[in-house]
Amino acid sequence: MLCASFAQGRITVLRRTVSERASSEGLTGRRLEDFVVAVNEITTNAVLHGGGGGRLRMWWQQGRLWCEVADDGPGLPRGWSSATPPPSGFEAGGRGLWLTRLLCDHLTIVSGPGGTRVSFAAAR
Repeated sequence: MLCASFAQGRITVLRRTVSERASSEGLTGRRLEDFVVAVNEITTNAVLHGGGGGRLRMWWQQGRLWCEVADDGPGLPRGWSSATPPPSGFEAGGRGLWLTRLLCDHLTIVSGPGGTRVSFAAAR
């Protein structure tokens, strides 16, 4: 299990740690690359929208590598839906959760005024 706190300026180090740990546990190739991209997207969201940082947990369970990212921010905006498509064209941002849903086998989002918790998984 990996547990780590992170903040702005520390995501690169965290991403490297996640990549090394996931690789040493047997996640390889495209699955590893996609998982690390998802970690980057969700931790960046926590920094930008969730109060400037958060906590990451990563563990293996039933043949899947799981990651949970939690923050203490204000939660997702009212009316937000995980079914919302990404912005079109060249708009910056707005693709992190959408991309994570595409790259991983499972995605759960729990959000409220006390923060947001995003869990996702990738099979070996």
